[in-house]
Amino acid sequence: MKFSIFLLIAAVVASAPGLAAERHPIRKAAHPAKAEAANKNDSDQRAKEYFHPSETRSTGTVTVSGQPIAYDAVAGTLVVHAKDWEDTDALDADATSKDDKAKTGPKPEASMFYTAYFKQGAPAASRPITFLFNGGPGSSTVWLRMGAFGPVRVVTADARHTPAPYAVVDNDQSLLDACDLVFIDAPGTGFSRIAGKDKEKAFYGVDQDIDAFAQFITQFLTKYGRWSSPKYVFGESYGTMRGAGLALALQKKDVDLNGVMLLSDILNWDFMPDDPQVNPGIDMPYIVALPTYAATAWHFTKVPNRPADLQSFLRQVEAFATGDYAAALLKGGDLPEPERQRIAAQLSAFTGLSVPYLLKSNLRIEYGAFQKELLGDRELTTGTLDTRFLGATLDPLAKVASGDPQSDAISAAYVAAWNAYVRDRLGYKPDFAFKAGIPIYSKWDYKHAPPGVDKPLIALPNVLPDLATAMKENPDMKVMVNGGYFDVSTPYFEGVMELRHLPVPPNLRANIEYHYYESGHMVYVRPDMLKALHDNVADFIRRTSAGR
Repeated sequence: MKFSIFLLIAAVVASAPGLAAERHPIRKAAHPAKAEAANKNDSDQRAKEYFHPSETRSTGTVTVSGQPIAYDAVAGTLVVHAKDWEDTDALDADATSKDDKAKTGPKPEASMFYTAYFKQGAPAASRPITFLFNGGPGSSTVWLRMGAFGPVRVVTADARHTPAPYAVVDNDQSLLDACDLVFIDAPGTGFSRIAGKDKEKAFYGVDQDIDAFAQFITQFLTKYGRWSSPKYVFGESYGTMRGAGLALALQKKDVDLNGVMLLSDILNWDFMPDDPQVNPGIDMPYIVALPTYAATAWHFTKVPNRPADLQSFLRQVEAFATGDYAAALLKGGDLPEPERQRIAAQLSAFTGLSVPYLLKSNLRIEYGAFQKELLGDRELTTGTLDTRFLGATLDPLAKVASGDPQSDAISAAYVAAWNAYVRDRLGYKPDFAFKAGIPIYSKWDYKHAPPGVDKPLIALPNVLPDLATAMKENPDMKVMVNGGYFDVSTPYFEGVMELRHLPVPPNLRANIEYHYYESGHMVYVRPDMLKALHDNVADFIRRTSAGR
């Protein structure tokens, strides 16, 4: 299952240690102390080796737009530390006595795994480079690696389950025609690992995560001599929050970005349509989700007098959502009954849900309820990340949907394809499991300190001030917003409304562009939409890296 801002994957269960010793009880009983010491030393040695920078190199060729591109590939790790760590801390640690070390424990650090692809023969100083990551929080970057812009991609069925055997093909939509690529796994995900005292506290949080990625990127620029290259970040889902925060965090490290690319963005969590019913008075989530409900109803021909053109239909829905619908929600319990009936009738025409149901829901539609209700007469549930996907309703008596048919349909294919590719083609063969995702959504530290605030706020995170400050300080930085019409986890209109509220002057608003696609959260699962996404992103990079 793929991570979105709302969906969690069960953690990969590691094999229990000590099984080999249990097969030899006589040896274990004869020398228990020696056996334990040997096992511990071996484990400690492997850990020490892993928490050092590493790389495994290979080469390949991919053809994009009819042009073969030879590239060097690196699968490796870089080590980052908790926020406010200084490089002299290692010297202080060496001088610390064993007793003090035992009391304080080792300082937290993260070994961050990446795969990088460099076009052979391209001059590093002028060659653009893009750092890409998925979100979660708690997701690896297997999805962008194997579905979007890497030199290979997994083939999945559109809007239905993909069975084994899985096919991996050369990716004719790889972004290597426009830039070099660095796919990064967040601390604790994929092949990335964390260690040390209070390691979760050090890396699992909004600001901690942004800091870890900023450290990684600056290290990478030094290691591979890319300080002069045009630089970009590309984040998906929660990765958009990370990407927007990184724009400012990197500037504080004297790294200016040429561009920030967002896919399925969530920058202000007050707009998020995840359990809005527990936050009465905050109605924006219902407003921004409505156009996606309408797009889904249109897709399944649940809209009366269904128009042929989706985009023109959605313009009508957006106008209603920000007009009559928003005004009605704002009135709360003072909404007159005739107006309530009128709004319910219009909602029904746009969403395919019945007027009685909408009145019972107080005109406020939870996305999980919509997923279950739209085709409830057939006991089918729509996808979360992509509502075009359908699955059998797991609990017909439940109020909201459970699970995500899209994740169920494609996750196994992505993870299997990656595990084969990284070992067989990239030659990276660690002796531990790849974690597509880890269950840290509920444990994440969501406090964030926006610019001008001296401590993290006790509020839902909002990185719009970070992005606005970054754009003001670097007026040449451009922002590209992408989204899918059929994504209810991060609705496309949420991105529109977020950026409408970005506190920047009109001249900087001209630095933002928007692209939307007839697909879901993972726009690239549809080959035709992958091509459109590739062409738009490649064009954005070429336009913003040419200089003046």
